[in-house]
Formats: sequence, C-alpha cells, structure tokens
Amino acid sequence: MAGMVTAHTTLNDEAQAYEIAQGAVEARMAAAADVEARMTLFHRSGDALRHERGYRVTFTTTAERVADLEVWVHDRHPSDLPPWIVLPAAGTTQAYLAWAVRETARRES
Repeated sequence: MAGMVTAHTTLNDEAQAYEIAQGAVEARMAAAADVEARMTLFHRSGDALRHERGYRVTFTTTAERVADLEVWVHDRHPSDLPPWIVLPAAGTTQAYLAWAVRETARRES
C-alpha cells in the first residue's frame, strides 16, 4: 500500500486558497485539504524583506499522487514560483491511509 504525505503551499488570496483546496479534493488529487487561518508571510524579494498576508493550504494525499498534485496546484497557482513543501506522514493509521488511497484513486472516465 502507498505511503501518505502532506503537501503545503501558500497563497495571498483567501478565495484562491479555498478554490485550490476544494478543487484538489474534487479532482481526487488530495483526500483532504485544509485552509489555515490568515497568517503573515515573510520573504525576500531581491534585497528587500517583504511581508504580506497569506493562507497555507495543507493537502493530505498519497506518495503515489503527490507529483500529480504538484503539477495540478502549480498550474493553478498565481505565483511564478509557488511554495511547495512535501512531508511524509509518519505514524499514519492503516485505516486513515486506506481512506486516503481510496479518495485519491484515479477514476475511469
């Protein structure tokens, strides 16, 4: 059976964060997606330190589907360099993993 991962991205627009989260689940790229409360993001742009409001979207998916999810998210993300971090979900129960595998299984059209 496949392993589980979580993948994270951030967006500056709340509506876009909701749209990407919902769309990834609808497209079966992710079994679940959480939009976290507004936060402040700090990063450099050239030599300048910037801060802006943002929303983290955390996707629950399988190791088998995470590459497809990455392409799917990056195709819809407004940034030229979308943040993308993937972490293994160690200690996942077999029942939860089986659910995620079912939810992200490719469907025949």
